[in-house]
Amino acid sequence: MADKETVKKLRLLANEQRKLFIRFCHENGDGIHIGGDLSSTDIMIALYHYKMKVDPKNIALPDRDRFILSKGHGAACMYVTMAMRGFFNYDEIVKTYGKTDSAFGMHPCKVHLPGVESSAGSLGHGLPISTGLALAARARKEKHRVFCLMGDGETCEGTTWEAAQTAASYKLGNLVGIVDRNKQLMSSFSESDIILEPYADKWAAFGWNVVEVKDGHDMEQIVNALDNLPAPDSAKPTCLILNTIKGKGVSFMEKQLMWHNGVVNKETFDKAMAELDAELAQIGGK
Repeated sequence: MADKETVKKLRLLANEQRKLFIRFCHENGDGIHIGGDLSSTDIMIALYHYKMKVDPKNIALPDRDRFILSKGHGAACMYVTMAMRGFFNYDEIVKTYGKTDSAFGMHPCKVHLPGVESSAGSLGHGLPISTGLALAARARKEKHRVFCLMGDGETCEGTTWEAAQTAASYKLGNLVGIVDRNKQLMSSFSESDIILEPYADKWAAFGWNVVEVKDGHDMEQIVNALDNLPAPDSAKPTCLILNTIKGKGVSFMEKQLMWHNGVVNKETFDKAMAELDAELAQIGGK
């Protein structure tokens, strides 16, 4: 279990990440999926700065944990988080994002970004890729885990459930699916448009070990869930369902469909940064 100081450090890193992300959005205009990036910030920080065995100085480390971003439109969140960990240069991300020949596209590309395990594009492909990686690791008797971050709306895709069935059939306990369950789609709320509940029961019915994190932004709850994952050589894949809020951390963006993406102008930038500064003070940071 993580001690209080570790949890505090991770909370401070999540606050810093949100500030860097909002600054990045302010300087890059449209085309960034702001709401879903903010809802996945805390788990991304917990993975890259706490749980996963990765080394930015040795990206090909054989026993490294693998991370697959299935919700590829969350690339900006991943870029900033990885920059904070030492994989990328933050200023280069801000300067080149989305431009012709930039390594930092609106979806990640492993060809242009060493350290990224898989490219992303159409939704629903991350879990199939992760299942293949986990199965290959099991065949080679490797001990690392494969983590796959999905959006809940993305799990409407049939390929997700084909992979879920396959992973359970091959008893891939080294596979961890993580669902950013913010209950929003691009232009509607999931339970009013596409009904996903009973959501945890669906994963359990497909043979997965299911762990629900009541507050997917509570760092203590997140690290406790990660610390209590079954061993990689166990017989069931695990699905962590994080109950999150789209736009988390910036009150006027939270649960607002218009902030699925959007433009952070000077006014909204200043307002968002003031809120994040207030949160920093509440955490006890400088």
